[in-house]
Amino acid sequence: QVQLLESGGGLVQAGESLRLSCAASGGAFATYAMGWFRQAPGKEREFVARITWRPSSVYFTHYADSVKGRFTISRDNRRNTVYLQMNSLKPEDTAVYYCAADRVTDWVRVGVTDYDYWGQGTEVTVSS
Repeated sequence: QVQLLESGGGLVQAGESLRLSCAASGGAFATYAMGWFRQAPGKEREFVARITWRPSSVYFTHYADSVKGRFTISRDNRRNTVYLQMNSLKPEDTAVYYCAADRVTDWVRVGVTDYDYWGQGTEVTVSS
């Protein structure tokens, strides 16, 4: 059982940056693919970014079109932590951001039901 704890959310102005962190415990972090999702008020939870890797230290990342070029996902397997660097934030990025772990390490999996473990979320508000 993996426990995930997000941090780093807050209130920022449009154009500013935030870095979210997700600390994992209770499982073999390096064996999971990790993802970030978000859920805006009144909307369904949506995929943001995913990172997986191979023992040869090759990392593969995948992004939603809406964040491509602005957000960067990364992971530190020694610290059992995944990050989401968010630059050039827009009001439409306002949402609760969730970290998730997936036991299947295929390159691209973007469905909410694809992921096995979830954090409680951290709120990001971007003002215009």
